[in-house]
Amino acid sequence: MGGKEHAYIQEAFESNWIAPVGPHITSFEKELSRICNDSSVAVLNSGTSAIHLALILLGVTHGDEVICSSFTFVASVNPIMYQGANPVFIDSEEDTWNMCPDLLEIAIKDRIQKGKSVKAIILVHVYGMPAKIKDIIKIANKYNIPIIEDAAEALGSTYDGQQLGTFGKFGIFSFNGNKIITTSGGGALLSKDHKLIDKAKFLATQARDEKPYYQHSEIGYNYRMSNICAGIGLGQLEILRDRVHKRREIFNFYRNTLNKFNNILLNNEPNKSFSNRWLTTILFSKESTIDKEQIRLHLEKKNIEARSLWKPMHLQPVFNKYKMFGGEVSEKLFDRGLCLPSGSAMNEKDISRVTHEIKSLYEK
Repeated sequence: MGGKEHAYIQEAFESNWIAPVGPHITSFEKELSRICNDSSVAVLNSGTSAIHLALILLGVTHGDEVICSSFTFVASVNPIMYQGANPVFIDSEEDTWNMCPDLLEIAIKDRIQKGKSVKAIILVHVYGMPAKIKDIIKIANKYNIPIIEDAAEALGSTYDGQQLGTFGKFGIFSFNGNKIITTSGGGALLSKDHKLIDKAKFLATQARDEKPYYQHSEIGYNYRMSNICAGIGLGQLEILRDRVHKRREIFNFYRNTLNKFNNILLNNEPNKSFSNRWLTTILFSKESTIDKEQIRLHLEKKNIEARSLWKPMHLQPVFNKYKMFGGEVSEKLFDRGLCLPSGSAMNEKDISRVTHEIKSLYEK
């Protein structure tokens, strides 16, 4: 926590605004809008809810197809299943580890040729690294397919100075407890189309009609954020820049310490890309004599948690029957990659302990 959150929470209690309505929600949405090129914003109870509402608003329904990155967290894909639609997975490219534009166009052509209805593209900015957004937008526009920009991990990341999540038809953020700022649990849906966001807010509050009694003409959802959580978010937004600076400091410490090992790779930012470095990730080259599992288990013995990079969706048992284009890059990332401890509360001593243990294995 940054310090101001408690004051906002106390204000919510004192004013008795506890429910999923209240002034902190309005203020949080306005502050997010200011950061996000004046996009309209609905704050919700999760990033997953935001993706689900985006799919509903785009008319995705049973039997439709939605193209999605394979190298991502499952929350990017689950809402596709909620709608009875089918995911089509796209492999990563080597530079940013995000959706490969070339494979995306191959997939679109294939699905059109087979008579499939592709209703949306869910583009993920994995680990806060900007995808090749301009190339992907160009392809999406060519085939008139709207983009849902999953920037759950990428608040504070930009491409050409523009906040990620503001390039597509919809953008989504997550404020889960592990994100760069948190509301304990929560998310946001944003769009330049304010009418769509108004509709999202309507659906997120059980789709209650404007009547002096409870009337419902559509199916709704209980997806809105509470005023208390929004108060936490307001406090967190005030220190977003500090959080991004800290995460980038952590990444740079790891890079400067580990770059002497030729077999440990840290991905660079492509031109015009600025990553919040939500998590510091490392990749072991094919020539490395030590693999990621040796490192992970060694760190675990020292009470240091490291995790594998995302296991691709096309390798998940629940999704292994769905169409995949490519696979080699994301499978390599999973096989050889680790996320290192990257929390904003880490100090130099903490990070030094992690790098010391990694170096100790290489220097044996």
